[in-house]
Amino acid sequence: MRYSQLTFFFLLAWGAVAAAQPYPSKPIRMLIGFPPGGGADIVARQITPRLGEQLGQQVVIDNRGGASGNIALGMLATAVPDGYSLMLTTPTLTVNPALYPNVGYDSLKDFAPVRLIASTAYILVVYPSVPAKSVQELVALAKAKPRQLNYSSGGNGAAAHLAGALFGSMTGADIVHIPYKGIGPALVALLGGEVQLTFSSQPSTIPHIKEGRLRPLGITSAKRSSFTPDIPTIAESGVPGYETTAWYGVIAPAGTPALVIARLNLELTKLLDQTEIKAAIAAQSFEIMPSDPRQFGGFIKTELVKWTKVVKDSGMRIE
Repeated sequence: MRYSQLTFFFLLAWGAVAAAQPYPSKPIRMLIGFPPGGGADIVARQITPRLGEQLGQQVVIDNRGGASGNIALGMLATAVPDGYSLMLTTPTLTVNPALYPNVGYDSLKDFAPVRLIASTAYILVVYPSVPAKSVQELVALAKAKPRQLNYSSGGNGAAAHLAGALFGSMTGADIVHIPYKGIGPALVALLGGEVQLTFSSQPSTIPHIKEGRLRPLGITSAKRSSFTPDIPTIAESGVPGYETTAWYGVIAPAGTPALVIARLNLELTKLLDQTEIKAAIAAQSFEIMPSDPRQFGGFIKTELVKWTKVVKDSGMRIE
């Protein structure tokens, strides 16, 4: 297995001081910004038991749902930066500061990136009666009939809303957003022909594609998904640079010692290379994302810039 040079040198330093500053010496808390059962919770419960075994201390999941993850992020931002408070975060880290008037934290200054864990893409699907058979045909149709095509989402600021806003911003397609109370109702609305399209997760969408109830036009990741290799990316279908995924990564409070961050990154990398973990994550249609702390930090900066612009251009806001 390959590790970054930065992690390697930190690990050497760690060995020199480990006896004087043992870590960890007590259980570690892993915050989740949503109730049990969601994507972040599923990923966390796959990795925390094995991570605890490797570290020699229990890693305890602490679900603190509310305000689209802002409550948990606020708690982590003010936690003692000693390596005993972590969080499995989601794109809310880079979207919420633009959506909410006062989130109570700074996504760049208040957190220390540890490692990206996994991601999953969405599929752009249309109702079968929509004449477009490709992304380019959909864009042409939307431009020929502005504001006559509707797309559903699980609510204002939800993943599908953001994916649609990014799509409109990059293509000039004027498609109307119709929010529903949750992902399930948004998909039901498309299946019933109430709306013409949506951006939906792979696990919830693939069965309907196989049954011919929905037509896939493109996938939102930068590369084709190993789970749906026959579906082209939106980027390769005429919208270069388009990318949005549900991603999950571990962060710590800013000021957490670099040696602790390096140790956690190393242990997570070792964990994610295990066959059982790979299989468990793949079973949820998640793909493992390699990264060191610096790469994850750069990713966060890029995502923050992107979504700040998308939210501003679309005018979406959550009070």
